[in-house]
Amino acid sequence: MWLGIAAVNLALAVMLGAFGAHGLKHMASVQQLEWWHTATQYFFWHALGLLVLGVLAKAVPAFMVKIPFSLLQLGLIIFCGSLYLMALGLPRWLGAITPVGGVLMIVGWLTLACLAFKQQ
Repeated sequence: MWLGIAAVNLALAVMLGAFGAHGLKHMASVQQLEWWHTATQYFFWHALGLLVLGVLAKAVPAFMVKIPFSLLQLGLIIFCGSLYLMALGLPRWLGAITPVGGVLMIVGWLTLACLAFKQQ
């Protein structure tokens, strides 16, 4: 399941990146394109991280990735989703929830670190 979710995230990151590069290029402001670019960068990097967690779950079934994976996935949805929506012209107040997604991603990585240290 984890590998499948990561693969879907990566496919979406490619599609959204392409849309931003080609579909929004002539209709969005510089600020909107920057939001789109930031969201896509974070989407790619964290989707790759999720892929690694999926591989880890297969290679070491005893290593529990559910909590960090879930935190990262939710963080991606909130962080990137709010930036994508603002880039598409939705209200800028959505930017107020962007940091919530960022915090969830940080907590996800720190949770993974704690689990890794406990495994030693």
